[in-house]
Amino acid sequence: MNPIHTATVLTHRRPAETAEALRELIAIAEAHGAVLRFDAEETAKHELTAGPSVELDAELRLDVDICFALGGDGTILGGLRTYAGTPVPVFAVNFGEVGFLATVDRDETASGFERAFEGNFEVLALPGIEVGGSNGGPWLAINDVSMHRQPGKRVADLMYSANSDEVGRVRCDGLVVATPAGSTGYNLANGGPIMAWGVEGYVVSFIAPHSLNARALVVSPDDVLTVSNWSRDEPVDVTVDGQPVCILPAGEEIKVGFVRARSHLAQVAGSSFYRRLREKFGRLATVP
Repeated sequence: MNPIHTATVLTHRRPAETAEALRELIAIAEAHGAVLRFDAEETAKHELTAGPSVELDAELRLDVDICFALGGDGTILGGLRTYAGTPVPVFAVNFGEVGFLATVDRDETASGFERAFEGNFEVLALPGIEVGGSNGGPWLAINDVSMHRQPGKRVADLMYSANSDEVGRVRCDGLVVATPAGSTGYNLANGGPIMAWGVEGYVVSFIAPHSLNARALVVSPDDVLTVSNWSRDEPVDVTVDGQPVCILPAGEEIKVGFVRARSHLAQVAGSSFYRRLREKFGRLATVP
């Protein structure tokens, strides 16, 4: 890892929770002669003062050395999407509930930031999912793409195919297409399989299927998935990493494809997917 000279800082929507961590980050950046860049939203959120290591109202640039993301998985995913297609690693501190993607937890901020500036971390390349159709896109998901019936409307009627081969048609509340990194999120809640990081491929699972035969499907990374809205009148909402992007009208289709090595996530040396899985979800299971 090359020395860090410039870094983007992203935080979640509750600035009081990250205030102490930001003070630590600024002090450590100054000690290492690095500059932290805060865009206009972050500047206003934290009421920061400019200094030798703090650049305020900064334009979001892609040529920084690292991105610090302080928040939950939503904030981390935002950083990963922002720097998708670049070598910039996202060093994430968990200020959310689960923080499955986080590099370190909130009680490790000072040591974690020192580790970052010393280059004492590994970088994991994460794949993505690209989605688009006649109604817009392409959009990039790091975790998942989901399609939901709209509130108050009938259940969705969705047909899905891999390349030119129809796989099935399911009446359901929606479906989720997830990367390995996203397979522990919405997909897991649907009863879909967990895919270890490093597996190439993506998984389709269903939200409240009205069928005894609907099963999750792991799709080859080289196959393009087409989801068609076969509902008579009802549109479905399409979200990318939990953010609404478009509406899929009745009779329309959308295409989904796997994209290799799209974003880069900083990881503590020696960290493993299986340890993370045990610590994050095992801990939740023991909460009274």
